[in-house]
Amino acid sequence: MKEPPSSFTPSHYTIGWICTLRKEQKAALYMLEDRHEDVLNLESENIWYTLGNISGHNVVIACPLLPYSAAKTAAQMISEFPYIKVCLIIGIGSGIPPTVRLGDVVVSCAKNGDPAVLQWTMVNAEKDGQFKRTGSLSNPPTALLTAMTKLEANPTESHGKVLSYVNHIKTRDGVPRNFIKSHLHQDLLFKPGYSHVSSTPDPDGEDDRESEEDDCRFCDKSMIVYRAPREENIMIHYGLIASGNQVIRDANIREKFKEFNRNILCVETKAEGLTDDFPCVVIRGICDYADSHKTERWEKYAASTAAAYGKALLTVLPVNDVKLHAIEDK
Repeated sequence: MKEPPSSFTPSHYTIGWICTLRKEQKAALYMLEDRHEDVLNLESENIWYTLGNISGHNVVIACPLLPYSAAKTAAQMISEFPYIKVCLIIGIGSGIPPTVRLGDVVVSCAKNGDPAVLQWTMVNAEKDGQFKRTGSLSNPPTALLTAMTKLEANPTESHGKVLSYVNHIKTRDGVPRNFIKSHLHQDLLFKPGYSHVSSTPDPDGEDDRESEEDDCRFCDKSMIVYRAPREENIMIHYGLIASGNQVIRDANIREKFKEFNRNILCVETKAEGLTDDFPCVVIRGICDYADSHKTERWEKYAASTAAAYGKALLTVLPVNDVKLHAIEDK
């Protein structure tokens, strides 16, 4: 990847790409076609910016050094790069079965009268855990929505693009293997009432746990939900994303999202606080099922599939169309 001379200033960048985790940022970097030198004299010390180009778009990839939300990161980024017109919030999230599977991509999109992103909080968590809607985020501006529609209308072509971008990571030197799908990535969905077993009883009173990253080796395989194999190893879904104030690690609570809104495909925590006057789309790679079987094993690969969709989206988003739109009519 070539690095052009440092002739770019903040005014040259029109696309914001926000990640809130380092693994998400690394996946985003693998999608850049060209890498730009850093812009000097930026005020923020809490945001790590990486600059580059994708399909003619000058892109700012922003990742907070502190545990910021996407909303706070976006606000800081826009103050540093005032000509950003649209923003992609890209990373990992939890899937709501049975529609989605691990490694799939969910793209925020209004469906059946519901807004693209539902913001929620949990009340009475110590009792039955009911959800309360606290806000929403509607569809992105016309140019971005049109690009999403192009990809959705041609699923074979868009799937091929995303898969090719993910596979291209294999050709890069020094990429950690978890960003690439392997035999270690087993997609196991357990019945909602069955909790994760982290170790087996030992006669000597010691655990059999072999590593900090616990897999489901001790879980009862008879409790796995059977799902028919499918040809595609990545599917792209357009629908509702629920963004809330806490991580869900309980399948029984996860199932209540279907009562809260049956159209929700993904739950996450980082898009909380985004407002309708901020034109963006939320893209999530599915890394777990929001249950007690959650591990980190799928996270880097899911970050790769989400980032690959982000790149595919930019390839069908005309550069001139971006210039016609602005955040808060700047």
